Amino acid sequence: MTEKKTVPMRSEHPEPAQRWQDSAAMGAPEEAPAAAANLARPELYINRELSLLEFNSRVLEQAKDEATPLLERLIFLSISCSNLDEFFEVRVAGLIQRMELGTIQTEPDRMAPQELLSAISARAHSLVAEQYRVLNAILLPLLERQSIRFIRRAHWNPSQQAWLHQYFEEELLPILSPMGLDPAHPFPRILNKSLNFIASLSGKDAFGRDIRLAIVQAPRALPRIIQLPQGVTDSGPHDFVFLSSVIHAYVDELFHGMKVRGCYQFRVTRNSDMYLDEEEIEDLLQAVEGELTSRNYGDEVRLEVAGNCPESIVDFLLGRFGLTRDRLYQVEGPVNLSRMRQVYDLIDRPDLKYPPFIPGCPSPLTGNKDLFEAIRNQDFLLHHPFESFVPVIELIRQAAQDPLVMAIKQTLYRTGPNSLIVDALVKAAQAGKEVTVVIELRARFDEKANISLATRLQMAGVQVVYGIVGYKTHAKMLLILRREGKQLCYYLHLGTGNYHPRTAKLYTDYCLLTADRDLGEDVRRVFVQLTSLGKMSKLHKLLQSPFTLHKALLSKIERETLHAKSGRPARIIIKVNSVVEPQLIQALYRASMAGVEIKMIVRGICCLRPGIAGISETIEVRSIIGRFLEHSRVYVFENGGEPEVYGSSADLMDRNMFRRVEICFPIENKKLSERVRNDLEVYLQNDGQAWLLQSDGVYRRLVSDRQAQSILLDELKKPI
Repeated sequence: MTEKKTVPMRSEHPEPAQRWQDSAAMGAPEEAPAAAANLARPELYINRELSLLEFNSRVLEQAKDEATPLLERLIFLSISCSNLDEFFEVRVAGLIQRMELGTIQTEPDRMAPQELLSAISARAHSLVAEQYRVLNAILLPLLERQSIRFIRRAHWNPSQQAWLHQYFEEELLPILSPMGLDPAHPFPRILNKSLNFIASLSGKDAFGRDIRLAIVQAPRALPRIIQLPQGVTDSGPHDFVFLSSVIHAYVDELFHGMKVRGCYQFRVTRNSDMYLDEEEIEDLLQAVEGELTSRNYGDEVRLEVAGNCPESIVDFLLGRFGLTRDRLYQVEGPVNLSRMRQVYDLIDRPDLKYPPFIPGCPSPLTGNKDLFEAIRNQDFLLHHPFESFVPVIELIRQAAQDPLVMAIKQTLYRTGPNSLIVDALVKAAQAGKEVTVVIELRARFDEKANISLATRLQMAGVQVVYGIVGYKTHAKMLLILRREGKQLCYYLHLGTGNYHPRTAKLYTDYCLLTADRDLGEDVRRVFVQLTSLGKMSKLHKLLQSPFTLHKALLSKIERETLHAKSGRPARIIIKVNSVVEPQLIQALYRASMAGVEIKMIVRGICCLRPGIAGISETIEVRSIIGRFLEHSRVYVFENGGEPEVYGSSADLMDRNMFRRVEICFPIENKKLSERVRNDLEVYLQNDGQAWLLQSDGVYRRLVSDRQAQSILLDELKKPI
């Protein structure tokens, strides 16, 4: 094993470190007795928006990693770009809106909105510049060495020019609708994140008028990357041309009799968050549908333009969209790099991709015609994607066909298209079973798909509810009620991730399959609460937000604190996507001050500062960025030598604790709980793909030849 060491991240944003240094200079004590420490001091917290940007920078680092297969590096680049799009659509847009409304800033770090927007702008501009440097200086040359070429207009040979000209005339020209700008042709509405071109013209139009500018909008149906056919153009099998290059090359044919002096691509990012007036909502489905109509034309938050666009045209566009210079991003390449991911599926080069694998599966669940018997005999814990998601689908399929199954109750947040789970639920309803599905219509950017899903299920006779207005239903749970003799038996699937077969191959998640009656009764009561809107009755084992989860986590952290003070074993391991909620952070600080060892695996946002003398010295925070997206939420409490292990749908965020319906379920089987703890130790002891958060807010990459995801994959996958 390579000796562990740390290396600084290549592009670091100094703001969090500077704020910490400034606060220390102002007299903030580096060490403080537990009783005297003010744990609400803003310098003890990292800003969540800046933390999210740093996560995206870590994703981009994977695109630079020479140990990552080349086409996978292209995927990481595109992910960093799509992540940044969503950051502007939701986080920046919300911040701007709060500032315009004069909303008081309540984040623990106490950064003023304008100060934060300036910091975001500086970091985001640096991140975008690095994205295009990675594309132009690193990935494109490496791809070309592998005979994968993105051919620029200047390098088209005559046969390529001929084919692309024909392609333009047959496939693009009939669809494109150029719009000259004059009083009768005002500036058109620009769709969120759509590809557009602004053309500078000279000459007279057909009516003898001077038209100086025109807009060309590229419909979303058009492919952004065009693969040149082998044999037609003497090209290799993997030669590509950007749609923008083709439009640039032949844009003059859209303006017959006029001269195109310049053509420049641009893209606008808009506020895409949904705002529903909860007091006015009578029908949630109709309200969401209404919001979807206007989402693509929300307020502008960012303008991206070609790097060679003249200043006069840049100023014109900024004026049209009401944006200031700090929201302008001039780029050296296509304005939407997230579209680069479509190339991955067009290239059959296994040597440039991660090696395929077959997920493992416990033998009792493999090919079993009676999964109910298997689950009745023992609990099962599946760790996706290392282990297969198929048993979950098969369980629902068997439930749909089994005459002993009386009812199926399930939550659905994201399912993906052509879901086999949805097919099974439809068949179950058609077979006369009582099927209840709680669909979260407001799953961000899946709203349209979930509306279609709800409609399909309702037409099949499924009882569909949309959760509770004001509280997203984010819990992942399935309850099957089966009549066995004189007894009604409970079969459960409880998970940390969605019922989405595709993401189950890409995201790490745990799921528990059990016939535990107390857990089953708890889940039944949660479903009753979601459908009847009655008061929540007491649960046996399950923790649920917004009712008991937050208090229970605080209590368990405090229990570890008391164990440490009493000299008993005290340790906490937390694996989540985000750490934001200030009361839980303060509880962890107090636990650390009492000597509790705290290990945290936090993929994305982390507002907690580890390693502060006298405050968080015993807290370690690491982020794992690798082949699979780390998505599982796990909480482990040493409890004086009697460990408790929980899986959950909830992160340590305000929204998960107070504004969502979440569950946190115990993994009580000793063998399974030990397995979870062993998995977590794999993440904590193998540093490849790990980043360690410093007290100044900077992440440092750990260097090792041992990667946790690879180790788990080797242990759990099925031999090929």
